[in-house]
Amino acid sequence: MNYILSILLFSFALLTDTHISTSNPRPMEDLQRSIADINQNPEIEFVVVTGDLTESGDRASIEAIKAALEQLHVPFYAASGNHETTWSESGVMDFSRVFGDSRFAFSHNGMYFIGFNSGPVIRMADGHVAPQDIAWLKHNLDTVSKAGDTPIFVFTHYPLKNGDVDNWYDVTDVLRQHNVQCVMGGHYHRNLVFDCDGIADVLNRSNMRGNDTINGYSMITVTDSIRFHEKRIGQVMQQWLSLPFGKKKYGASDASLRPDFSVNKAYKQVKRVWHKSLRGGVYSTPVTDGKSLFVGDDVGVMYSIDQKTGATNWTFDTGMRIVGSPAVSDGVVVFGSTNYNIYGLDAKTGEELWHVATNQAVMGAATIHEGIAYIGGGDGRMFAIDIHTGKVKWTFDELKNYVLTRPLVYEDKLYFGTWDTHFYSLNLADGSLVWKWNNGKSNPKLSPASVWPVAANGKVFITAPDRYFTCLDAETGAEVWRTNAYKVRETVGLSEDGKTVYSKCMWDTIVALDATCDDVQLRWASHADFGYEHNPAMPLEKDGILWVSTKNGLLLGMDAQTGEVRWRHKIGNSILNTPLPLSGKDCIFTSSEGTITYIRVK
Repeated sequence: MNYILSILLFSFALLTDTHISTSNPRPMEDLQRSIADINQNPEIEFVVVTGDLTESGDRASIEAIKAALEQLHVPFYAASGNHETTWSESGVMDFSRVFGDSRFAFSHNGMYFIGFNSGPVIRMADGHVAPQDIAWLKHNLDTVSKAGDTPIFVFTHYPLKNGDVDNWYDVTDVLRQHNVQCVMGGHYHRNLVFDCDGIADVLNRSNMRGNDTINGYSMITVTDSIRFHEKRIGQVMQQWLSLPFGKKKYGASDASLRPDFSVNKAYKQVKRVWHKSLRGGVYSTPVTDGKSLFVGDDVGVMYSIDQKTGATNWTFDTGMRIVGSPAVSDGVVVFGSTNYNIYGLDAKTGEELWHVATNQAVMGAATIHEGIAYIGGGDGRMFAIDIHTGKVKWTFDELKNYVLTRPLVYEDKLYFGTWDTHFYSLNLADGSLVWKWNNGKSNPKLSPASVWPVAANGKVFITAPDRYFTCLDAETGAEVWRTNAYKVRETVGLSEDGKTVYSKCMWDTIVALDATCDDVQLRWASHADFGYEHNPAMPLEKDGILWVSTKNGLLLGMDAQTGEVRWRHKIGNSILNTPLPLSGKDCIFTSSEGTITYIRVK
């Protein structure tokens, strides 16, 4: 096939990093100028938008940019970016609800164009392409390639390279099998080109003016070459890059760039009992009733899995992603879905026993205590629900933002934080407010919201993105002590005897503090050599072993008394969630790569 003779010259525009906000009019002004400029150019045949359409991923901003883009005289196609994919009150579902999907695929002029999300889900996490998106990508490209060597253009937000996307190699392994001309995106807010496993990955300028007086966008022309132009509003466009167009054949991948799994050879005592892939990514921790495990995934399926064999007992499909960890008690599994419902299922059969409708996505993890499930939603409410009848015992509706944490029952009170900057204590009996605490910060992103609080000795312990470790009086909410000496973030764990609290620091270190004292006393600090870390997975102790999971697929077993690292095991290169230790030698853990694994230490 002679590509140069067979195609017609055509051009399209690329918008990225528009960052529309309800509180800042400048980005919308910039977008409107770009739309007017595009509409005046008859050579532009369609527009692609590659992520960070909004600043905060909120529904109002998403609807505003959708309405603006509908003013275009040509078709447009949009994929989400990291500002749309970090958890929000919608559970990252509003983008798909407004635009119809968070990805796109279409044919034009004998070529194929495909775009998908490559941003993180957890705040500050690495970029990540979900397993269900990789499966979708592979299916689409395999189908297109059956018709011949169709030229393919790929669109993401993050570049597909080490340091930006944790599982980049899973994506490039798919792309390298096809006639991919290049990858295009944004994120860096400037024009750049990277070599990503042999594939050209072109980043483009932000639509915003920034410190300049005028804004601009990108225009791509396809003919005998792929030419990238920067078009500043009111000025002649300037070409800054040209890539060859034609049949692509990629050689061997560079193995040196890939994750290093040699640690598994160094600790051969760690064995996998079983390993299982689910349909979608997993961002929650499984729970067990002693025989079966229960966990939900990113495509909305709740699984019951045989604990000994890893075989699936049953599945229950909610249709939209499940974020929060479930709870199980007395034969009932309770969990929330981003489809606005809280469910109670029969643990043996998966049959729905009841559901409670809410006004927004439910992302909070569930806690069950004496037949009552406690779970927070995205609509500013904490629910107390009878697990056998589904009857709502009470709701607390004074929250100003959504709940993500697993609430803690301690004595006769419920404790939890939200993304409204506050940490709450409620009466278990009626849900009335006992006290609420604020860390002195007004920025919701610094809220003690992801941490699963722990309590002992009349004290509640939390950490937050403000890097402080905080101890509060359980009865009054008064600060007992508060320190930023250890650069913790959003993880906390409690020893089995209630005398020690643990946290994972942002650089290589696990700290253990005395949980019995009214001042800060360090028991030990262990340099565990896991690098920069921001994964809000809790360190949990079982039978004297502290189980610690990281953002890059590493699980550690540490001596809870000394902090000595006993062993390490690497399962992948993406987020491992809070582990489920069954003993000091057995542990089950899930990953954002959509896996659940049972390991045993010999």
